[in-house]
Amino acid sequence: MLGLVSAKTTPNATPQHVSFPQNDNCIHKKGYETPSPLLKRTPSPSFAKPKIKPPNKTLQELRTHESSLDNPDLGPFLLKLAIDTVASGDDHNKALDYAARASISFEKSSGPGRDLAMSLQVEAAIYCSMGRLEDAIPVLKRSIEALDHKNGSDHAVAKFSGFMQLGDTYSMLGRVDRSISSYESGLKIQTETLGDWDPSVAETCRYLAEAYVQAMQFDEAEKLCQRSLEIHRVHNAPASLEEAGDRRLMALIYEAKGDYESALEHLVLASMVMIAAGQENEVAAIDVSVGNIYVSLCRFDEAIFSYQKALTVFKSIRGDDHSTIASVYIRLADVYCKTGKLRESKSYCENALRIFSKPVRGSATEEIASGLTEISAIYQALNEHVEALKLLDMAMKLLKDTPGQHSMIAGIEAHMGVMFYKVGRYGEARSSFKNAVAKLRASGETRSVFFGIVLNQMGLASAQLYRIDEAAQLFQEAREILEQECGSCHLDTIGVYSNLAATYDAMGSHLFGFIIPSNQAKLFIFYYAWQSFCIGWFLLLVHRRCLPGITIPFPPLNIYSRCS
Repeated sequence: MLGLVSAKTTPNATPQHVSFPQNDNCIHKKGYETPSPLLKRTPSPSFAKPKIKPPNKTLQELRTHESSLDNPDLGPFLLKLAIDTVASGDDHNKALDYAARASISFEKSSGPGRDLAMSLQVEAAIYCSMGRLEDAIPVLKRSIEALDHKNGSDHAVAKFSGFMQLGDTYSMLGRVDRSISSYESGLKIQTETLGDWDPSVAETCRYLAEAYVQAMQFDEAEKLCQRSLEIHRVHNAPASLEEAGDRRLMALIYEAKGDYESALEHLVLASMVMIAAGQENEVAAIDVSVGNIYVSLCRFDEAIFSYQKALTVFKSIRGDDHSTIASVYIRLADVYCKTGKLRESKSYCENALRIFSKPVRGSATEEIASGLTEISAIYQALNEHVEALKLLDMAMKLLKDTPGQHSMIAGIEAHMGVMFYKVGRYGEARSSFKNAVAKLRASGETRSVFFGIVLNQMGLASAQLYRIDEAAQLFQEAREILEQECGSCHLDTIGVYSNLAATYDAMGSHLFGFIIPSNQAKLFIFYYAWQSFCIGWFLLLVHRRCLPGITIPFPPLNIYSRCS
């Protein structure tokens, strides 16, 4: 009989992550500091913001006019007061009050326009600094509606800034689809105002490309990154730092798409630029990325050499206890695990955990959580499932109250679901997958390959709990997504075909005598079961013929016999 197929959950498989834990994922425009292993976002690009000059009056003089907020001198003064209050670290509630009153004053005195929009954007920024992200969104929308970018460059500047700030806020809330939509609107205004080849447009293109990478929409990310690269070639000398930054992002995109040779080519070119510029820190970060590519190409000796080079530089610059050192230890542990040197692998994991247990000041919570997740994957490959689950739980607790980490938390929950499934705790596995699916739906990542794989895994857990109807629905949704994103001949899609066939088969045998007396209904179920079976096995035979030695892991699971 047919068995269920678990896509990419073999013991040595790397778990699916929504985030991309490489050392060069964030490309800073200035300074080119080595980023954390997480894909952090560069600051939102913007035009030079016009400054609102406050009047040369004292607060006591203006208080006499507060009863009438249409006083044109009151708005600029209150806005400056709000900014100064935030800068001095005083009470944010007081700063918020100043900004809100400034917005009211601008609205009454001058109506919709640039000044009102700038005041509303300051008010929204204060909301964000207080963690009140939901409250910031309607304020930012008001600031955008108060402007018409066709009324001059000042309006275009403010409206562009509003869209980018709105995109950042949506991103922190985990609403990736709305975040990207806001960035695209900002890019459109910037392009209409400055033209297609302005250097600022390149900066925004790269920023939007990073957002697409986070959403795992790599084709769109590649187009935007290529556009940024072309603009930088026009405005900068050959082999500029800006071009190197674009190439590092392009390498990340190609790596995610599985085009490792192209990724390696971009990294080598970027490394040459950084060496010429004397950026040792960035050269080391690129060496880590080169090592990652070598691992993907199974060139393990070269990968170890690249990692050791990077480790030597990082230790000389940052000391032995920096989180960047821990991230390189994790890379080395992974390589040694893949090559069967388990003692060395575990030793490097312990060294990384020692650093994470006492993080240096300034270490990012997301970076530590990502590192714990990667170590957990190695312990899972070493069959130490209890320790792996403990590390995942620690990572979840670190990210629990961190805004903008919905996708990463979903990835960790999906990983925990896989581990629960492997040890036979199917109820907990289904619960973890369900939470991950809910977070991915909320963040708008419902068309990614990762989402399809999580649906497939949740279907497996549901089948083990005899929730056959639910499993069939999950497999069907996973099938639609993977067919669109990967194609019918991809191994993950073939696995879902087989799972769907087995589920329809089980539904038919289980329901015939009780729920489905109709012969037409029986034929309907058998038709879909047979269709999925034929598609899956035909494509499997094609793969085995074209790629000898490729096998698909069929776990010893037969839901037909369990449900009959």
